[in-house]
Amino acid sequence: MRYDFKMISVDISDLDLRIKRFFSIVLMLGSFFSFSQVTSSVDTTLIKIGEQITYKIQVETDTTNLVVFSEGQTFSPLEMIASLDIDTTKNEDRYQLIKTYGLTQFDSGVYTIPRQKVLIGDQTFLTDSVRVEVKNVAVDTTKQGLYDIKPIVEVQKKSGDWWKYLLLTLFIIGLVGFLMYWFIWRQKPLTEEEKIALLPPYDRAKLALKKLDESHYLEQSELKAYYSELTLIIRKYLDEKVYDHSLESTTDELIARLHLLKEGNQIELSQETIKNIENILKRADLVKFARSAPDTALAELDRKTIDAEIDHVREVLPEPTEEEKLMDEKYREALAKKKKRRKIITTTVISILLLIMTFAGFSIKYGFNYVVDTLMGHDSKELLEGNWVSSQYGYPPVTISTPRVLKRMELPVPEGNNASVNMTSFSYGSLKDDFSITVNTTFFNQVPEGGINIEKIIEESLNGLEDQGAKDIVTLNEKFTTPNGAEGVKTYGTLRFDVSNTGRSVEVNYIMLHFTSENVLQQMMLSYPTNDTYAEKIIDRILNSVELKPESE
Repeated sequence: MRYDFKMISVDISDLDLRIKRFFSIVLMLGSFFSFSQVTSSVDTTLIKIGEQITYKIQVETDTTNLVVFSEGQTFSPLEMIASLDIDTTKNEDRYQLIKTYGLTQFDSGVYTIPRQKVLIGDQTFLTDSVRVEVKNVAVDTTKQGLYDIKPIVEVQKKSGDWWKYLLLTLFIIGLVGFLMYWFIWRQKPLTEEEKIALLPPYDRAKLALKKLDESHYLEQSELKAYYSELTLIIRKYLDEKVYDHSLESTTDELIARLHLLKEGNQIELSQETIKNIENILKRADLVKFARSAPDTALAELDRKTIDAEIDHVREVLPEPTEEEKLMDEKYREALAKKKKRRKIITTTVISILLLIMTFAGFSIKYGFNYVVDTLMGHDSKELLEGNWVSSQYGYPPVTISTPRVLKRMELPVPEGNNASVNMTSFSYGSLKDDFSITVNTTFFNQVPEGGINIEKIIEESLNGLEDQGAKDIVTLNEKFTTPNGAEGVKTYGTLRFDVSNTGRSVEVNYIMLHFTSENVLQQMMLSYPTNDTYAEKIIDRILNSVELKPESE
């Protein structure tokens, strides 16, 4: 039953024009039916619970027309359990199409198979509705035992795909951790240069002399390179053990420093040792700068002299004191701590960079606000992405999908209407919560005089919001049609209410849906926060899931 809230006045002068239009439509329909014909039939109108009804739609039309049959659960309250392929027969320039469905019902009663839509070209045809009766199956209780109702069994929710994301996250974390360990924290094998650097100065000098013997400088008469290596060995040893500026000092400066140390009794070097070192260093200077070319045998003798003088220097060096040993130990500990600190800083910087890059990547793909809401949590987002529930509420049933199950609420029936009104209500949340849904069904045993006044009911619903503390209510009305064709009125807008003990008010959006038939009023109320994209998606999903029995059925 439809309601139009505008008064329409019909002038007698328009009557003739309307009659002409009526006959024009009749002629057009008659012309169209001459080309296309739609009929429906059932094999039976009386079945037992669970038995199948074979429902057929037969179409005869031109071969050039596109024909689309109903699909999905459009036979409610009966349930479609089979949809067979279209049987096509061609007769000259016409097609005869037969679409067969299998229907059933698991509750006894008298039901009506609703009219089905068939699209032929750009025209819509409706089949006839059919009444069917579903009878109970007789049970002989003398032979069939009766048992108590089984207890409610808790059903485990589907685990979903969360474990896949968990494994992927653990794999990525493990991979990053392994790479950091391998390149930063792992104790890497020492290279040959590092092993040599860890040797005491004396052992390093001896090893360098051995490697000099293995070189081919003398065989290839490369005396300049040979003396450069030889003098570098003695200078490095003196730099570490005697005078810490030996490497950058000239020959004269170094020899003068050695004499000074001897005279100051800081090191007991013999005059012969100092003289031998001086002769070899000066000879090396001549080879490098004056391009002198001493004999190969002399070069080999100089190498043996350097070897012996390193031993002499080592013999006269004083033993390190305990204080020096302690300072060396502290130096090594400080060096180890510095190295460890560098590793920690490197690991921290890499981790922060990876987190920033990951956050930026997800923000580019999913949006900055979505990533922040995922990490910090968002009530509306959790509702939107949670496990939704599709169910029927009240009678006649209102089918709706919601993020939470609606709980039955007991509503007081106005005095004097107990016998004439039957009310049921289901809800989640309240007006002052972030999100709320309410579904009410009112069945009138006695239809009010003049029918159900939907305008008055909407006004009373708005007054009910004011009774709950709503104020500054903005109201807009428009026609609303459910996905399965039921028509009603949508009232929507914004309202404000005061938050207790805070002294501030909050603005929320609200939507009210009202549907009426001959003796039934069905109402839905939704409230949700303003400027909340997740809440808007929730509302769209709920509204697109609402299904009622259309008035035409």
